[in-house]
Amino acid sequence: MTTIGIIGSGNIGSNVAKAAVEHGFDVVISNSRGPDTLQDLVSELGDRATAGTTEESIRRGDLVLVAIPLKAIGALPVEPFEDKIVMDANNYYPQRDGRIEALDSNESTTSELLQKHLPHSHVVKAFNNINAKDIPADGLPKGSADRRALTVAGNTDSAKDAVAHFIDALGYDVLDLGGLDQSWKVERDTPAYGKRANLEELKELTTDVERVQQV
Repeated sequence: MTTIGIIGSGNIGSNVAKAAVEHGFDVVISNSRGPDTLQDLVSELGDRATAGTTEESIRRGDLVLVAIPLKAIGALPVEPFEDKIVMDANNYYPQRDGRIEALDSNESTTSELLQKHLPHSHVVKAFNNINAKDIPADGLPKGSADRRALTVAGNTDSAKDAVAHFIDALGYDVLDLGGLDQSWKVERDTPAYGKRANLEELKELTTDVERVQQV
């Protein structure tokens, strides 16, 4: 069974963990304060969840979700991520993250910044255009009418396929946006951001969309 490593136990991390264990995945979750601070969460999640250090979440995860503030990604250890499939759930909010010139100028995306920091990993943008509480709540079996769709973007097809398989297992159709340079199409202030949409609707929302200046 695939193990999901999760770095960050906030809204996104804990809700992806909840959805994952409910669908039969093992989870190793970590935060910046240490495993002892996660005992209540893992007790709530059940036997498939384990608290670990950041390095343990990376090492044991077949897929690793990075769900920490954007300003903290520079502190992630580089070497343990080698050859790992890394899911980036970040969105850029300057009032929270501080100004980042590469994002303000639209020269880069949050996922490209993470890929630059972790050059030997395979970063895939995922779980950034859905409200955290909806992740365990909105999934439906494959083939269900009006099944909600989520997106992936990445530079490695095999990594995108692995993440898409995970998302499908949680109950969502998947739209491939292309490379990491296309991941902005579901970031904040775009038509698709946070929208509950099926696959065809999501395709429409991400077609001919204009990239806005970050403010």
